[in-house]
Formats: sequence, structure tokens, C-alpha cells
Amino acid sequence: MNKLSQLSAAVILAATSASALAAPVTYQVDGSHTFPSFSYSHFGLSTQVSQFNKTTGTVMLDQEAKTGAVDITIDTRSVDTGYATFNEHIQGEDFLDTAKYPTATFKSTKVVFEGDKPKTIEGDLTIKGVTKPVTLKVEHFTTMTHPMLKKDAIGANASTLIKRSEFNAGKYAPNVGDEVTIRVAIEAIKG
Repeated sequence: MNKLSQLSAAVILAATSASALAAPVTYQVDGSHTFPSFSYSHFGLSTQVSQFNKTTGTVMLDQEAKTGAVDITIDTRSVDTGYATFNEHIQGEDFLDTAKYPTATFKSTKVVFEGDKPKTIEGDLTIKGVTKPVTLKVEHFTTMTHPMLKKDAIGANASTLIKRSEFNAGKYAPNVGDEVTIRVAIEAIKG
């Protein structure tokens, strides 16, 4: 093989290797370690915190290209306030109306990176059939090999603030706070 052929082969190999490293990776949401929660003022007496226990979805990440996508589905019937009566109350027509709308979804439209990590995730949040744009602020993000599963994994914590009245769930506002902070603790495993 002459030197030109060797150089061409080396360039092709390097380009192929680089593109393989920059390929997008899809991660499956780990439902046993992913919990969207929400908090709101209860008559000004306290901040109530509840969570959803069933979440599915995918996260696509290409750190080299600084792109990503998030597609999450929350089973709203899995709401957990810590009290069965309140679980039923929040699932009722005045709030989540889970009989008619058993899921809430978030689908990203843009992931903004700061350095090699996502800083914000813009997307469409759908609750009770109403879709509104929201921006999740990423407070923590990491990639690593999962110590038990020995697979690539990602983890993040993010939050956003919404008004529940904008999603047709505003009963008792303003006495029960209209502003709701949504926080998401998410872990996802390479599929």
C-alpha cells in the first residue's frame, strides 16, 4: 500500500470513528427512579408537595452536536399526595380529570446547552388536553455508567413554574395557589 493510500485509509477511519462518537444516543426513562413532583401554596399555611409514581418516555442526547430531545408521558392516575382522599380529589374533574385525561405529556422543542450539558429544555406541556409552552431549567445533569446495570445512563433534575388555571385546573385559586412548581428527578438508561 503506498503512502497516499495509507493516508486516505487513516482519514476515512478517523472520520468514521469521529462520527460514531458523535451519534445521538437514546435513553429509556427508568420509571423506578423518575418522579415528577408538584408543589403549591395551601391557603398560605404550607407548601404542599405531591408526586406522580408512573412515568415513561425517552431522552435523546448528542453531546458532541449539543442537541437533544425529551418525550415524557406521566400517568396522572398515579398521583401520590400521601393521602388517599386527596389523591381522589386531585384526580377529579376540577383538577386533573384523570377519567378523561389519564396522562400528561412533555415534548421538547429545543434543548439549550451550556458547555457540554443541557441548561434549559423548551417544550410543550399538555395537561387536561391543554398544551402550553414551558421551559425546564436543568439544575443538575450527569452522564455515567450505571454502577449496577453496567449500561450508559443519564440523570437530571429540572424545574418549571406554571399556572394551573391555564390548564383548566384552577379551582380554589387564589386561596389554593395558582402557581405550581413542577420538579422532575429523572434517570434514563441507554436502550
